[in-house]
Amino acid sequence: MTVPDAPPPVLQVRGLRKRFVLHLRGGLELPVLEGTDLDVHAGECVALVGPSGRGKSTLIKCLTGHYGADAGAMRLRRADGVVVDLATAGPRETIALRRREIAYVSQFLRALPRQSAIDAVAERWLQAHADDADPDADPLDDGPYRAALDAARARAGELLARLNLPRGLWGLPPATFSGGEQQRVNVARGFVLPATLLLLDEPTASLDAANRRVVVGLIDEAKRAGAAIVGIFHDEEVRDAVADRRLDFA
Repeated sequence: MTVPDAPPPVLQVRGLRKRFVLHLRGGLELPVLEGTDLDVHAGECVALVGPSGRGKSTLIKCLTGHYGADAGAMRLRRADGVVVDLATAGPRETIALRRREIAYVSQFLRALPRQSAIDAVAERWLQAHADDADPDADPLDDGPYRAALDAARARAGELLARLNLPRGLWGLPPATFSGGEQQRVNVARGFVLPATLLLLDEPTASLDAANRRVVVGLIDEAKRAGAAIVGIFHDEEVRDAVADRRLDFA
């Protein structure tokens, strides 16, 4: 009997190195990642585990492109099967990957100062459907753009409702919200569009028990949809509920 080959990983990290230079300390180099390896397959969640300051968030920020890698490879297999090395991808390619392939939920929400909560969530869905609508068009005059915007806001509203954010807050800037309310917007933004690679840095920070359960449900759904997930979960109950295995940072 022939055993079929295992599918290739969605994410393959090999020999990743990242150091920070402390210029105010005479150019002192601070090694954070030294030869990190990691494979993540579709439908799998790998938890990064270890004390603070050992490089967990640094690894995630290298994968998002916020930090450049000093050495090594970070190969992402896109939804169309094309493999891209995130370590060498240019700015335009990285931005394009963030729009459709890579979703990121950080510990802190970053939104435009006057942007409403629902538009902060809808923005990523709308960016990913830029081919279907003209982002510079007047929504009152452009039918395709208006339809895309309505669809994006509808999807955003579904997630905000599921995360128990009061409807009265949807039209307000998240900067006025509490920490837990901001984090619910942050989570909704990360899950508004299916992702090939989902990166989670403390997604349940500041959330109550009910909304932590909602996030666990969203992660489970993303796994069933085939996302490869890398996450940091200091909440052990959440980690145990969603992680298939762990990568330890000693």
